[in-house]
Amino acid sequence: MSTTYSATAYRRLASARRIVGLLERYWAAFQEQRKRARLHAALSDLPDRELMDIGISRGEIDYVAANPNIDPRGAR
Repeated sequence: MSTTYSATAYRRLASARRIVGLLERYWAAFQEQRKRARLHAALSDLPDRELMDIGISRGEIDYVAANPNIDPRGAR
């Protein structure tokens, strides 16, 4: 009886861990999307001259916000 109970409890625990893992991945993706949206908004608020100073054009804002780890100057 204890073996059956342990197996059932293990399955429940494994299922709960999968659900928690799924929620953690969802939350991380949600936070990353919000971070990109804030970056996009901040860059969009800059005047063209300041964008030129940091090396991007207004047309590259979407690319930079979607790929923050890639230098847009090297992508040309």
